[in-house]
Amino acid sequence: MDSSAFVRIERDTPGGARHYVVHAHDPRFTLELSPDDTAPDRRGRGVLRRLSVPNSWAGDYTRYARLISAAQEFFAQPLDEPAPKAESRRWVR
Repeated sequence: MDSSAFVRIERDTPGGARHYVVHAHDPRFTLELSPDDTAPDRRGRGVLRRLSVPNSWAGDYTRYARLISAAQEFFAQPLDEPAPKAESRRWVR
């Protein structure tokens, strides 16, 4: 699975940090994850807290299980890993 379709967002809130993984291509969706405290690295693949999908997904979640699993794998990647050159150049104007 190509991880360039995913974006990771972390927000600091008064209740603690919130972690999101957004699939930016079709079909668009957002996962809210919390770190897995039982994992050896204290983050793991994350524990799914919320899944936000378009209405057209209603009743068809199993069809997109592969994408949701890929989003969790993307969440598990280390944050200090440098972005590929193609990705870092994409945002330069």
